Amino acid sequence: MPIRFAEKPGLVAYFTVGDPDLATTHAIALAAIDAGADVIELGVPFSDPLADGPVIQRASERALRHGTSLRDVLNLAATLRAERPHAGLIVFTYYNPILRFGLEEFCAAAEQAGVDGVLVTDMIVEEASEYLQALHRHHLAPVFLAAPTSPDERLARIAAVSRGFIYAISRVGITGAQKSLTADAEQLVRRLRRFTQLPIAVGFGISTPEHFAAVGEFADAAVIGSALVATIEQAGPKEAPDAIARLIEGLRRGSRETAAPAR
Repeated sequence: MPIRFAEKPGLVAYFTVGDPDLATTHAIALAAIDAGADVIELGVPFSDPLADGPVIQRASERALRHGTSLRDVLNLAATLRAERPHAGLIVFTYYNPILRFGLEEFCAAAEQAGVDGVLVTDMIVEEASEYLQALHRHHLAPVFLAAPTSPDERLARIAAVSRGFIYAISRVGITGAQKSLTADAEQLVRRLRRFTQLPIAVGFGISTPEHFAAVGEFADAAVIGSALVATIEQAGPKEAPDAIARLIEGLRRGSRETAAPAR
């Protein structure tokens, strides 16, 4: 089933689980949901995060130093599902942690935890047959990345197997906040819309209320990652939940003000 967003644009919030520690990630996720995040992407820390920029790389390093594991991520998901039943929960990971856990075992544990879907950054649709079968058996939505450089044939294939939503990458490269959005993002969403009615969320580089509002003009949701992780890094454990809540409330408020008709 597609993930529902309460208003447009929806807000997908990414956090690296275990940064700075598991208890703080729990508090941050609750604060984000209560401040207006529709979906929480629970990032699994990984030692070689090739798609991520320096902000999220540092977060993974900090989480791994505390020994944060995929099992910890699933335990946190189960806790959040019990505390905030309405929130969307996505496990965001590279494939290696799932492979080590066991694909079938992971899917069963994710279903038990109440996870809605899984996004594996290095899982390509052309090689996803076994992966998709396992997710379907356990009622998990596969979420794939779609890039501006993908030909229409590949976008159609991604759309055909995706559930929940499609994650449209706003630009080619690694994650990280940017000063402005590229025209590639809107173009990609228009191309994807020819193949799917699923919600389309745009990510990579969205960090300001202006970015957030702009995405709402052509997409269903925006993914905020590096800006949130950088806020956690700067705020420290005690202040991080409140800092995240203020950031998300600011994004929501700025978007509503931009959308409101002039008087």
